[in-house]
Amino acid sequence: MDERKPLLLDVEGLTVSFATDHGRVRAVRDVSFSLREGEILSIVGESGSGKSVTLLSLLGLHDRKTTQVDGNVTFRGRRLLEMSAGDLRKIRGKEIGLISQDPMTALTPVYTIGWQIAEQIRTHEGISARAARKRAVELLGEVGLSNPGEAVDRYPHQLSGGMRQRAVIAMALSCNPALLVADEPTTALDVTVQAQVLDLLLRLRKAFGSAIILITHDMGVVSEVADRVAVMYAGRIVERGETEDVFATPLHPYSWGLMSSIPPLTGPRLSRLRSIPGMPPTPDSIGEGCGFAPRCAFTRPACLERPPIRRKGSQSALCVLEDPERSACRDSVLAMEEPA
Repeated sequence: MDERKPLLLDVEGLTVSFATDHGRVRAVRDVSFSLREGEILSIVGESGSGKSVTLLSLLGLHDRKTTQVDGNVTFRGRRLLEMSAGDLRKIRGKEIGLISQDPMTALTPVYTIGWQIAEQIRTHEGISARAARKRAVELLGEVGLSNPGEAVDRYPHQLSGGMRQRAVIAMALSCNPALLVADEPTTALDVTVQAQVLDLLLRLRKAFGSAIILITHDMGVVSEVADRVAVMYAGRIVERGETEDVFATPLHPYSWGLMSSIPPLTGPRLSRLRSIPGMPPTPDSIGEGCGFAPRCAFTRPACLERPPIRRKGSQSALCVLEDPERSACRDSVLAMEEPA
């Protein structure tokens, strides 16, 4: 992290609970991280680990009647969790852009995609309808639509899933936001368009100094674009650090499982990749101890308690393991052998 850059976003102790028939259930537990201008932070983890809930809560995109959000979220010196819905709407879209995981629910089916992109531009920038439409066409071309002049007048149902995703990305980029929150932005795209979109995000950072929070399951994307990585599991950030350090020497057993599932670039080709045994826990079944303990090969009685923070340089992890035992355990997991 470049300490010389201004602090853009600071999240402290974010906890998100949902009301259920059996009482409140915590889906996100004491999450803290910060982001400086121009940085790219990638949050990785399995589905159900709390990644999307974390980001939606930062933007106030939750039902305030059934969801309780605690902690502090500061964006450019303003406390987002204390803002009214009206004040948040002035920030969302202009200063903070969101690329939704599901483009079909992010787009209104009764309006063309061009109208929806232009509406956001006019709402925040106050330009003419003609200028906003022209900008919408330009954006659709930049995200890889082959005929943006025609696509601008299409409705969401007239586009493929990948085309809808690109339209949502164009909308998120329309006002050159200071912070872009991207929830699986390349999931529905082929490899060529993925490269175009990632290049567009990097150009946005270079041209406007925008910071990006990127949620993805693609570890190749993480290694290519992210400055820092936060590994999330069972509602907690279990490991964080500079991207190069986390990929070179991951500290948490869950990170080892993610790394071992990546196909090797050298050596013999494996007939089957490793996988992490078991299933992620449901939020109502997680205790105060390590959420990964039921799936971990190195579990011990101490894992039933809240895991301590282990640090190594700029890295940190929530785990009871310490060196040299941790290094030996990591080597046994990451050894490139055929899975049993």
